[in-house]
This record gives sequence, structure tokens and C-alpha cells, in this order.
Amino acid sequence: MSTETTDNQRVTVDGKFFRLGEKKFHVKGITYGPFPPNEHGQHYPSQEQTAKDLRQIRELGANSLRVYHVPPTWFLDLLAEHELKVLIDIAWWKTGCFLDSEEAKAEARNHVQGAVESCGGHAAVFAFSLVNEVAPDVVRWHGAEAVGRFIDELADLAHKTDPGCLVTFGNFPSTEYLGARRIDFVTFNVYLHEQEALRDYTSHLQMLADAKPLVFGELGIDSLKEGEDAQAEILGWQIETVFRGGAAGAVVFSYTDEWFKDGKLVEGWEFGLVTAERKAKPALDEVRKAYSIAPYFELKSTPRVSVVVATYNGAKTLRVCLRSLCKLNYPDYEVIVIDDGSQDEVPEIAQSFDPERVQYIRQNNQGLSAARNAGMNAATGEIIAYTDDDCRADEDWLYYLAGDLGDSEFVAMGGHNFLPPEDSATAAAVMAAPGGPIHVMLTAREAEHIPGCNMAFRKEALQAIGGFDPVYRKAGDDVDVCWRLQDAGHKIGFNPVGFVWHYRRSTMGAYLKQQSGYGEAEALLQRKHPGKFGSDGGGRWQGRIYAPANWFSMGAERIYRGTFGEGLFQTIYSRGMSWALAAHTSLERLVFVTLPLVLLALVYANPILIALAVLAVGSWLGVGVYAGVRSDLPPIQRRWWSRPLVALLYLLQPIFRSWARHKELFGWQIPSLHTRETLDTLSLVKSKERFEEASYWSETPRPRAGLLRRLLDRLRADGWHVTADEGWADHDIELAGSRWCRLRLKTVCEWHKGGRVMLRCGMNTVWSPLAKMALYAVLIGVIVLEGLPFPPLLKGILTLLLPPGMVLWVFLRTDKLRRIFSVILNQVADDDGWQKVGEQKAPAPVNNAASTIPPAPVYAPEWFSTWNCCGTF
Repeated sequence: MSTETTDNQRVTVDGKFFRLGEKKFHVKGITYGPFPPNEHGQHYPSQEQTAKDLRQIRELGANSLRVYHVPPTWFLDLLAEHELKVLIDIAWWKTGCFLDSEEAKAEARNHVQGAVESCGGHAAVFAFSLVNEVAPDVVRWHGAEAVGRFIDELADLAHKTDPGCLVTFGNFPSTEYLGARRIDFVTFNVYLHEQEALRDYTSHLQMLADAKPLVFGELGIDSLKEGEDAQAEILGWQIETVFRGGAAGAVVFSYTDEWFKDGKLVEGWEFGLVTAERKAKPALDEVRKAYSIAPYFELKSTPRVSVVVATYNGAKTLRVCLRSLCKLNYPDYEVIVIDDGSQDEVPEIAQSFDPERVQYIRQNNQGLSAARNAGMNAATGEIIAYTDDDCRADEDWLYYLAGDLGDSEFVAMGGHNFLPPEDSATAAAVMAAPGGPIHVMLTAREAEHIPGCNMAFRKEALQAIGGFDPVYRKAGDDVDVCWRLQDAGHKIGFNPVGFVWHYRRSTMGAYLKQQSGYGEAEALLQRKHPGKFGSDGGGRWQGRIYAPANWFSMGAERIYRGTFGEGLFQTIYSRGMSWALAAHTSLERLVFVTLPLVLLALVYANPILIALAVLAVGSWLGVGVYAGVRSDLPPIQRRWWSRPLVALLYLLQPIFRSWARHKELFGWQIPSLHTRETLDTLSLVKSKERFEEASYWSETPRPRAGLLRRLLDRLRADGWHVTADEGWADHDIELAGSRWCRLRLKTVCEWHKGGRVMLRCGMNTVWSPLAKMALYAVLIGVIVLEGLPFPPLLKGILTLLLPPGMVLWVFLRTDKLRRIFSVILNQVADDDGWQKVGEQKAPAPVNNAASTIPPAPVYAPEWFSTWNCCGTF
């Protein structure tokens, strides 16, 4: 067998897994050595003993070894002969403060380059581990970032020496916060003897690994302390647990009890599957059994799945998508294509597939949500999985996504979406730019949001909330459905290895058009879920955002190290994305800060204003440059213009997206207030009342929530744009009275003796965002006008008239809005059995004393404890 690597012999990264040729390569490994030096000074047994060992290891079902010294050529040739791959640890002095010594760093570089040069082209090599388990106090001494940068330097050196080689480094829980950006996959050495703890930690490590494969570089148990039977049992469930958790591989420590370290044989530890004399332990058969099944352990349930692909003019990628869906590793599923009125070759492509495998349904163009609902209605599965026509699914997509959903408390499940390696360089830059499909995590398992291109639902739960809202024709439907499921008390899960490959937009124009569509969707979401958005119009996520732009943070990460830095599990706590830094590129900042400063600097030529303007423009451009420099682009899709393009997209995306959102919000068709006038409202025009408060009385217990629901129904029936509190606001209802003002209603119940109830209503009007922007523009315009060569009289007139006129304009509308709303509130309250206080005397209180107001509040009666905080039973 040739020792030279060919394309079919070299292991490559494939999303969260590896691939060897056309097939996936799941690492099923055993550590081998280190051994006492042989007659040639090599830390390996003789060639004869090695050949015997490799035969036994191959019979074990293993396909990989991990060794701790760079092997000689004869050893690699024997591995290739036995069809085994090897993960090579490169040993150098890492037990001291190596970054403080130029000689130590040079030694590390020489060892890495030498190892890759001598072994990198061999067919038996799987990957190189650049360093194994840097001590936590050493990392603490140098700083995690400095150590991570040095590992990245070694990774770049290895890739430069052999561009096709894979590199990693052996991490462990004591330095789990230690990261490196240039490694190809994540390796952790983990020794946990409780199955539940290992299951949870696997999920945690998958979040740390993010988009890279996760390999357990060492799993083991000491048979001397635990007993040989316990060793066998624990190794069996350790292997099953990590593979069920989506690990790309596991390496058992170790093959034999013979273990040479620090110049002597280690005594008092027996981790081997065989003794030093190669006598088999019970663990050998247990590992053989586990490796014969791995990675596809039997799913605990396999409910029928309906895979729905909604498409509109998606012929370019639909064929690739459907081909992948016809090859899924799952026992019971169907594929449904919903053609939303496509005008291209979608019908021909969809119907070219076997109708027994791919069901094709065509409808008139109604938008994305309507198409997904059509798929839901046609589905026969207990689970409905959605992906997009520009995605191709990993063959194990449903095995992990649906298998996990079918055996969990979650009603929905999402997964990663990766850039296909064959996609264009422009698409790679688009992937690194903001605004792509993301997932937001509350814990290592529970998600707040899952991307629409990779999501699955229990059909019953999806139907219970009414499916997708048809108002979302382009995007936003996934965010809306996640929020509605959570509002209904459900939980959403995330499986990191149930992934799809997602083709990105291939031109800058297509990307910016997509972002504009997302901005329009955000406006729709903001109307429906106002409590989920901040004052700047941005979504308020409770969880941590995982996205290509999530590197965009400014530190303040905290590491738990344990007392004196000796904790066994040292965890990083991250704040995630820095919104303060990202805000420098927002449209709002450009319009309200940068542009006014530039105008004022040009008009007044004041040194301070000029400095501020330069600082504002510089910070905006600087953020883009920082984004481009920090962007992580796949080497095969990286061009000289890639990072500048990322920088440009990072600057343009917020402008296009926010502009589309504001345009949608400002284009909101809100009837003018004069069309709302009635005889009842007009009769109050001359009233001196401010209509800021109203009180209503009831002789019997009456829930205010009932009145609020009826009020909402009335307002919506009359065509008002109204939103109800979803638990985030300090008011109950907000309605848009016009483009210029909003009214917020807050209510409270006062409980009196005998079950009498006073309902108090506060009506507060606020300026709309458009009104605030208009006033700001007027004020800036007045200031700029002062510096221009205009007649002083004209300047004075405009200064005196414009700002006060704007304020008076909005004031008159807020006053009218409160007056009109008060009439509607009175009518709904009257229909609901409430009596307006002030129109006539309120019913007599308990002491029968006549009064126009209720008596002073007293402690609530006993029956009040059966009511909840909203006043409903």
C-alpha cells in the first residue's frame, strides 16, 4: 500500500463531522503508548510487537490511534497496512512558562514543522495535535488569549507546511476556556464517571466547539481503582453517550497498562484494555461491542417526519436540496415541496423526482408562511421538519434532529446551517457579514430562537398555535413562531449536529436585498411583539446569540478558575456580542449623530466640531475595518478582497436593514384622527377635561382582564393599530393614534369591602418615533441655519416658529387621541357592566354613607386570594 496520501485517503472536515472519500469518518480510537524507548530510542515497541498490537486493535473495531510521540515511518507504514489512521501529538516543552522564552517558542515551532514535514504526506495520518493539556496555572500566567494566539501561530505553520493537514490541540476541563481560531476541530480529554454528568458536559462542549467537530481525545477508567467489570461498564456507556451527543469521534485511553512517562514506567494506574502482557480485560469486549454500533446507536423513538421545502423561484438550488433529502439516514419520513407560484423551472425539477419520495404541491403566490402552513396541512408525520430550497441536508440531519426531538421535553428543535465548501468566495464573505440565520441559546440545550432554514416541530404543538402567521411573506416567520411557542409555555431545543448546508447570496446586491426584506419583517415583528424590541428598534434576546458576527465583542469575559486557579472545571462566562460597539454602524447613529456633526462642522468650521465629526466618521469606518480584519473566512474561499468586502457589508447592512424597517413602520397605513371623530367625541371638544384618567365602579367582583380583552376586540374591529402587553411593558395596551403619537393605557383594580371594585385607568400619550425624529431634524436644521448666510429676520422667524410649531402640532393630536379613546373606553366599560365614576354617585359603600367616590381601600376579603394578579379566576 502506498504511503503517499491521495484525496481518497485524506480525512477532511465535513461540518460537524469528518469525511474520508465519499463516506463519513467517525473516529473510533485507542491511545497507544507512550512506551519505553526501543533499541532505536523510539517510544514504541518493536516492529513485531507493534504488528501484533495493531491486529488486535483492528479486530477491536477501532479505526484510529492516538500517539504521544512523532512516529517513525515504519510505524506509519504498519498503520496504513492495517487501515488505521493516527492522531499525532507533537511533544514540546509546554509544562513551563514557554511564552516567556524565545528559545522555547522556537523549539515548539521547530517540532511542529518537523512533525508535519516528516509525517504530513503519509496515508495513515489523520491529524496533528499541536499541544496536549497546557497546565491551567501556565495559561493563567500567560493569559488565555496569548496562549490561544500561539496555538493559532502553530496551526498556521502546520497548514503552511502541509495545506491539507488537519490540526487540533488537546484541551481538558481545567482550561476549557482556552480557544484557538485556526484549528480544524476541537479535542477534549474528559474523565467523568457519571453518565448524566458526561451527557450534560457533552452538550456544553458542543456549544464551545460551535461549528467545528468535537472529538473526545481521551476517555478512560482505571481498572485498578474501579475494578475491571466497572471499567468495562463505564467505557461502554461513555462511548455511547458521546456519540449520541454528536461527537465526531472518541478515543479510549488506553490500549495497554504499559505506560511510560517522565523517564519511568507509571505504576498504580491501569487504564488499559489489556494488561502490559497484552492479556485482555472485560473492557476489551465492551469497547468492541460499542465500536461495532457507533456512531448510530438505536434511537429511543423514530416518529414519522414530514420534511417541508417551501420554494419560490428556487430552481437554481432545488435539485441539490431534494437529492440530499432523498438520502437521509432516517427510517420513516416523507418530503413535501410547496411551490408558492414559481415562475422558473421549479415544477419540472420537483416532478422529476419519484412521487413516492417527493410530493409536489403548487399554490398561488401567498408568501413564505402560507407555503409552510400548506406543508403543515399536507404533512402526515408527527414531526414537521422545515428547510429551505437553498439548503442541502447532511445525511444524518433527521437522525439527530428528529431523533432528539422525539425523545425530549422540547416541542421544536433546530440546528446549525453551514456554508457549503463549494459555495463562492462572495458567499463566504456574506456568511461572515451580519444578518444571517442565527440561533440564540438560553442554555447548552434550550434555544430562544432557531433559524428557519433548519427547524423541526411537533405537529400538534405547531397546529395548536395556528401554524405560521401569513403576514410574514419573506422572513420573520421563524422568530414569530418561536416567540409564540414560548409564550404558550413550550421549550425549544437545539441539536448542534443536526445541520444543513446553506448556500448564501452570491452577490452584494442580492445580500443587501435580502437584508432589506429582513428589515421589513422586523417591522412586522415589532408591531406584533413590541415588548420584544428595545427603544432603538432592535430585538431584545434573553439568550446568547451564536452567529458568524458574534466575534464582535469587546471582552469583559470572565473565567471561573477555582481557588488559586486550581479548579478542575474552569469555565468561561461570556457577555456575547457587544451591542455598544455594533451600534456605531447603526442607521440611527449615522442619522442622529454622525450626519449632524458633519453638517455642523462644515457650517461652523469649529475645531471641536470638526474633531467630533472626524471621530464619529472614524469610529464608523473603524468598526467596519475591525469586522473585516477579525472575520473568519474559510481558506479555500478567501480572496484578497474578501476582508474588505466583509468590512463594506458590515457598514452597509445596518443601513439597508434599518431603512427597510423604518420605511415599513412609517408606511404603516394609520387612518387620520379626524376620520375617527363621532358625535360623541365631537361633543367633548370644548370640555376642559384632559382625559388622562378615568375610573369605573362595580358592586361585584369583576376582572379587569375581561374589560381589556373586550377593549382590544373593539379597537381591532374599528381598525386601530393596537398591541397588548406580552409581559414586558408597564402598560396594558398601546395604540397608534396617528403617525405622530401613541396612547398607552395602564389599569389597576382597587378592592373594597363587600367585593366592590374600583377600576382606575391612566391614559398616557407619547410621541411616535417619527415625531421625535421630525423634532430632532427641526432642531438640527435651526442650528445649521444659524451658521448660514441667511437674513437675520428670516432666521429669527424660523427659529421662533418651527420648534414650537412642531411641539404644538403633536400636542393637538395627542389631546385629540385621548379624547377619542376615552369615549371608546367608556362605551366598552358600560357594555361590560362598569359604571363611570363622576357621571353619577357611586353605589353606597358598606356604611351606607352617600359619596361620589368609593370608600378608602381596605384589606382585600378572603376570597381575593383565589384571584390571580390579572384579576382572573
